[in-house]
Amino acid sequence: MFTAFARAFKTPDLRKKLLFTLGIIVIYRLGAHIPSPGVDYAKVQQCIDQADSGGLLGLMQMFSGGALLQITIFALGIMPYITASIILQLLTVVIPRLEALKKEGQSGTAKITQYTRYLTVALAILQGTGLVATARSGALFQNCSVANQIVADKSVFTTIIMVLTMTAGTAAVMWLGELITDRGIGNGMSILMFISIAATFPGALWAIKESGKLADGWIEFGTVILIGFVMVGLVVFVEQAQRRIPVQYAKRMIGRRSYGGTSTYIPLKVNQAGVIPVIFASSLLYIPALIVQFSNSQAGWATWIQDNFVTGDHPYYIATYFVLIVFFAFFYVAISFNPDEVADNMKKYGGFIPGIRAGRPTAEYLSYVLNRITWPGSLYLGLIALVPTMALAGFGGANQNFPFGGTSILIIVGVGLETVKQIESQLQQRNYEGFLR
Repeated sequence: MFTAFARAFKTPDLRKKLLFTLGIIVIYRLGAHIPSPGVDYAKVQQCIDQADSGGLLGLMQMFSGGALLQITIFALGIMPYITASIILQLLTVVIPRLEALKKEGQSGTAKITQYTRYLTVALAILQGTGLVATARSGALFQNCSVANQIVADKSVFTTIIMVLTMTAGTAAVMWLGELITDRGIGNGMSILMFISIAATFPGALWAIKESGKLADGWIEFGTVILIGFVMVGLVVFVEQAQRRIPVQYAKRMIGRRSYGGTSTYIPLKVNQAGVIPVIFASSLLYIPALIVQFSNSQAGWATWIQDNFVTGDHPYYIATYFVLIVFFAFFYVAISFNPDEVADNMKKYGGFIPGIRAGRPTAEYLSYVLNRITWPGSLYLGLIALVPTMALAGFGGANQNFPFGGTSILIIVGVGLETVKQIESQLQQRNYEGFLR
């Protein structure tokens, strides 16, 4: 592997791409530590030391690389873009105009990307306004005595400047990601997401060690590392697993030439939905906690939600989380893979699955296989999301900041594998051995 890294840096084109990507990453991490105007940075650090940084805003905190609670210019991170991409992907199934654009090829994809950028800016304004309002009211940190002093100047002008700064920061993050995609290595947005999550690992691991009670926390620390390695191995194994459905294309005579007669396959991944179901389930479970936090109600329903759905180690929370992940896995696969469309395309170009008639029987067969492999894929997602919480419950360390949680480990491993494959393909184009042998 070290030889492959050395060869990658010895190749001029590949070296430029790698160095360019590293440069963008440095800029992104620097922006994640520059405070927004109007924020008292000293009081923010004091509140971060005193209060729990998990819970309600834990998901956005993870995707921002720890910049959210520090209220920096990149506080919103990549989260508005992720949300906009998911919304556009869902709307593509509902709105015929977007579905037609998707089928137009590169020009249609460029138009959908443009819509995604506009929606990202709109969501950034909305989320930035919510973050600034939460910081001004002191609700951003629940257990901090100076939380309401983080934004000293509560005038409308200062609020507008802060929201515009965070929105501009989100637009800059989106631009940096597209620069990596065009001139660097890998998918830019995925790389920035990878860096944001990886940046929180050292602090989260050390916090688990400091809060541990067995052997000064080293037993808890070692257990977390062991669980992390096991989960990485499991994720790599399942993410690479796929069901290959053979497809045979009949020969066609066009003029004097014979076309077709080839054999290929349709790769159906076990985890066809990726990390989307975990993000959906996590976001949905934050809604009850959000309602309780901003209602300030002492009613029985608010107390019940506070006891059962705010802490991540409660049985009700675990069961609901698992069921939601399974449901969203089937939901997302159903809208992202259309067996009828695949069967029609195969029939149009003379393709068929051996032993299955073309047309409707092919669509039914694809649907049957997809449902069968989605079950283990959805259960795997639920297991990955819940095993860390259940494993650490015995040590009293189960919390929302566990670094090897479902969303983080899936993104880290998925982006890492995809980036290594891209470097591998470029090395093999130059007759070099790659990383994977």
